[in-house]
Amino acid sequence: MTLASCTSLPQGESPQVQEATDAAVLIARNPWSAASGSPIAAASDWVHFPLPGKSATSYSYVHHDGRDSMAAQADASSSMLRRELRLSPAELGDLTFSWQVPELIKDGDMAVPEFDDSPVRILLIFEGDRTQFSAKNALLSELTHLVLGEPLPYATLMYVWSNQQPEGSVIISSHTDRIRSIVVESGRKHLNQWRDYERDIRADYEKAYGEAPGALLRVGIMTDSDNTRSQTTAWYGALRFRSAPTP
Repeated sequence: MTLASCTSLPQGESPQVQEATDAAVLIARNPWSAASGSPIAAASDWVHFPLPGKSATSYSYVHHDGRDSMAAQADASSSMLRRELRLSPAELGDLTFSWQVPELIKDGDMAVPEFDDSPVRILLIFEGDRTQFSAKNALLSELTHLVLGEPLPYATLMYVWSNQQPEGSVIISSHTDRIRSIVVESGRKHLNQWRDYERDIRADYEKAYGEAPGALLRVGIMTDSDNTRSQTTAWYGALRFRSAPTP
């Protein structure tokens, strides 16, 4: 997984891209996306984003092990499904999501650039003051904008399943400290099971970044195996936001 994972533009139409787009439209009629009225209920707004120079992961709607889900199959590939939205800091509440992983990626280690792959990732992209970027991040943002047409996000928070890092730990990307992951599952104990999570977005952001979050601009799912040149499969259940109570 690279910087391109968080800021990517659609490439020319291809069968693989069309397959993923069609899957995103299909889930508009199924509960994979969200409950009616939630910020991400419009599943047709989910878009498949291949990454420059990478083979694309295949995403498709399926009914798996009793649940409507999005299946992801990666073969030395990396791409995501993502959806634009805007939740103000005051609206940030809880995120519930689920996934099932049959097998971990051998040698996968998100703390090591050469092995930075994961069978499952939930991505949250936040707004912030880029004038606070370090010189390194400012340069990376310019390069990202040049290559991908959009700047490096101010902050990306991911929920991941790690081979070896302990649950609750924070992994700072070796590429940039503007990408940080919270390990919500670790090791092999719960493979081949649906795992359900409810996360306090604000608390997790503050834990990872040590500051209050800005607006939430984008949500995504991503399964990647490009660095380890391996194959992996996973299923994602519904993603649902619950807004914070009005004061």
